[in-house]
Amino acid sequence: MKNDESTGAEQPQMTGILGMLDDVVSRIESVMLAFGVLLMAANTVINVVGRFVFQHSLFFSEELNRILIILITFAGISYAARQGRHIRMSAIFDMMPAPVRKLVMIVIAAVTSLAMFALCYFAVRYIMSVAASGRVLPALAIPVYWIFLWVPVGFFMTGVQYALTAIKNIFDKDIYLSTQVLEGYEEDEFEV
Repeated sequence: MKNDESTGAEQPQMTGILGMLDDVVSRIESVMLAFGVLLMAANTVINVVGRFVFQHSLFFSEELNRILIILITFAGISYAARQGRHIRMSAIFDMMPAPVRKLVMIVIAAVTSLAMFALCYFAVRYIMSVAASGRVLPALAIPVYWIFLWVPVGFFMTGVQYALTAIKNIFDKDIYLSTQVLEGYEEDEFEV
């Protein structure tokens, strides 16, 4: 149980294997996002300094940033799912009674999870076709398919996140947008 300082209410946390899975996914997201953002910032700053001070750019800077943008984007979709920050159209949803909203949230999370796993599968198939082509990045000379490896990882982690949200909504009395965010708006929405 985690105590929320703003309301004093205790909110249940996922326990057991699901809680450990949630924690592992959270740590992977954090490392991927922190690593990606810090490396992109360092690469960009070093490239700018090199260009304007030494009159020479890093020859691989653009390709490295492209790889990092893909990493950050697909790690970010999982992070956004964890934080309950994806766009939601909730006008009709908000008018439903709580038991119906709970059922709808379970269906939405489960269907979204399945869609993410399907996208993961298709991303892997695409990567296999790109790998078979043998193309390499011109500056870094690494296979092109390596830059797409983050795509199925991000889709898979997002699928896990939505599956955990569906499970949490099945077994908990409250309605959750994610494993950590209760349904609601600014004044009554808080992270658990």
